[in-house]
Amino acid sequence: MSSDPLETYIDAAAEVLGLPIQPVWKPAVRANLDVSLKMAHMIQEFPLPDEIEPASVYEA
Repeated sequence: MSSDPLETYIDAAAEVLGLPIQPVWKPAVRANLDVSLKMAHMIQEFPLPDEIEPASVYEA
């Protein structure tokens, strides 16, 4: 096991899901996870007032 938490997570998630990840794919998996975590952090940190309501209709 690696001491890097993301590497450990990738290995554990792959094992739980029964998803074989070739060693050559790990840098791409890591890069994708890094981007996903950065996007999630941006969304989590976006300030929303307590009184905000969800839209009843979503339009593009």
